[in-house]
Amino acid sequence: MNDVVRSAKPLGSSSPAPATGRGPGRGRTALVAVAGLVVLCALVTVSVANGEMPLPPVEAVKGLFGAGNAGTVLIVQEFRAPRMAAAIVAGAGLAVGGALLQRLFRNPLASPDVMGVTGGASFGAVAMLAAGASQALMPLAALGGGLLAAVLLGVFGGRSGTSVTRLVLVGLAVQAGLSAAVSFMVVSFPTELAGSALQWTTGSVYGRTWTEVWSAGGAVAVGLALAFVLHRRLAVLDLGDDSAGTLGLNTHTARLQILVIAIVLASLAAALTGPVAFVALAVPHMVRFLAGPPTAGTLALSALAGAVLLLASDLVAQYLLPVSGLPVGVVTATLGAPWLLVLMIRQSSSVNRSVR
Repeated sequence: MNDVVRSAKPLGSSSPAPATGRGPGRGRTALVAVAGLVVLCALVTVSVANGEMPLPPVEAVKGLFGAGNAGTVLIVQEFRAPRMAAAIVAGAGLAVGGALLQRLFRNPLASPDVMGVTGGASFGAVAMLAAGASQALMPLAALGGGLLAAVLLGVFGGRSGTSVTRLVLVGLAVQAGLSAAVSFMVVSFPTELAGSALQWTTGSVYGRTWTEVWSAGGAVAVGLALAFVLHRRLAVLDLGDDSAGTLGLNTHTARLQILVIAIVLASLAAALTGPVAFVALAVPHMVRFLAGPPTAGTLALSALAGAVLLLASDLVAQYLLPVSGLPVGVVTATLGAPWLLVLMIRQSSSVNRSVR
């Protein structure tokens, strides 16, 4: 698969360019980050204040921090906060994983959901659920499934000379195959397990517990930290193999490290939500549009934007749709399908122009 990455060429404006992070771009990134934090705080307030028993926003926020009425604290901390935290953690992990893959492959279509990683993570989690393992082991199982998907992608689409677009198509096939395997296992489960496994077919944060959030969230936090540590190597890779080698970077090792971190982040996020689409694919594009070329600051902004997008989508699924109880994956998939189509059309047009 590294041969495919090495041969990837920037595709016009859709390919991110290296940036120093100094000057006007830094101010714009900071401004967008402040706005994103304000939106996230508002969404958190809405999330903890609403439900079958609505609470005053101020009391709900107090309950989130353990203050106020004991009943309010119980409702917020034990029933609403885990779901909210799961959406934030998973959104951040998916968005940063998508940003790393798009920049590494230099292709706007590259993302964990398009390339089969989230499908593999769901497969691993459902297999672990079928084995009767503890919920605390779900992140490990999802990580194993994500790595399995990456191996399949490398076997079937990672031959030297294979285009990145072909690799994406192979990834879609891997995602479809693993999703079909998940669906088969779910319908074969006993009734008492089918409900627990249903999230792995569409993606959902319903019923998340603190045990799941802490086990996956801690690992996602470590993965995010490693992604920022490796960002300088990614910036050097943006210069091209020859320049990166001249600067003393082992390009093969650097690519492998970044690829593994992206897979780990996406797999751990999928351990919380299942195969949620659109977030990893769209957030890097949104951040580039709002904040400019990629820097360490925009990578952090991607994490924030992913958290905002997934939490907002979950609130839409809960309160704004006419059908109640829909999983968040339905909302993101509805948004993601036309987005993917537009990106594929733009990609095809860019390739046709370069051929002429």
